[in-house]
Amino acid sequence: MPVSMIEIEELVKDYGKVRAVDHLNFKINEGEIYGLLGPNGAGKTTAILTMLGLSEPTEGTVRVKGYNSTSEPLKVKRITGYLPDDVGFSDNRTGLECLVYTAMLNGIPRSKAVKSARKLLVTVGLEKAQDKKTGTYSKGMIQRLGLADVLIKDPEIVILDEPTIGIDPRGIIEFLDLIRDLSKDKGITVLLSSHLLHQVQKICDRVGILVNGKLLAEGNINELADKLFKDKEAIIKARVSNITGELINKLLQEENINDVKRDGDLLIIEGKKEVTPLIAETVINYDGKLHRLSYEEYGLDEIYQYYFEGGDGND
Repeated sequence: MPVSMIEIEELVKDYGKVRAVDHLNFKINEGEIYGLLGPNGAGKTTAILTMLGLSEPTEGTVRVKGYNSTSEPLKVKRITGYLPDDVGFSDNRTGLECLVYTAMLNGIPRSKAVKSARKLLVTVGLEKAQDKKTGTYSKGMIQRLGLADVLIKDPEIVILDEPTIGIDPRGIIEFLDLIRDLSKDKGITVLLSSHLLHQVQKICDRVGILVNGKLLAEGNINELADKLFKDKEAIIKARVSNITGELINKLLQEENINDVKRDGDLLIIEGKKEVTPLIAETVINYDGKLHRLSYEEYGLDEIYQYYFEGGDGND
């Protein structure tokens, strides 16, 4: 049975008359990469600050590996690493010096701190820059150093708040791959907060969609797509040799196929994705040779847009 590392129950956070988080409920399991997805101002950072014990909830409870974030914040901080969206280091310290300093603040002896820091700098790809002042680092290098800084105390949980803002596209891919590999290799539980759809889709096991402080949907991408779009039409593409008019007419007669268009040896079929086996059978029965059959799945873009347009997932 999965072990819950983060449990949020009926969390409410008010700032005066503004409700930033509204009865939020979700759990994150051990070793999972969970994406908290929502636009700027959705309440993501507020929820994270309550998890870390840096902000007290108005109502509800937050537990991190069983520790209450409000009454036991130091215990939470010992097992949790946090990378904010705008991490900063002393410009006059080297990358190695910054990591050693953080390690010693966490009670790690200097000799062990230096050894761990050098190893982590290799892990995040900064071994060649370890003796350079951080004031010379690019944004991507700073984020990599920030991740190493989070990992130096060997946390069980890592929370990343918009970690790829300002990084170039190639750097984003490398950074996300690094997070995924670290999570899988070390069993680290990761909460990734972002408003950037494809980044969340790339590495997260599950996502929660947060809008106006409320969690509107939760699950993996396929589960959410199936729930929202199971009755909607898909575009099915079949690459076929020996396409005949009879074949096209037969497909058009099927109840769950609305349209068939031909483009050379490609049939573009509009209908329910469940008809794909029937399409394959019909092609063969009408002396066609099927080379490839695929359909365009709904992804995170469509799911995200659905909720932003006011859907509730209860179709």
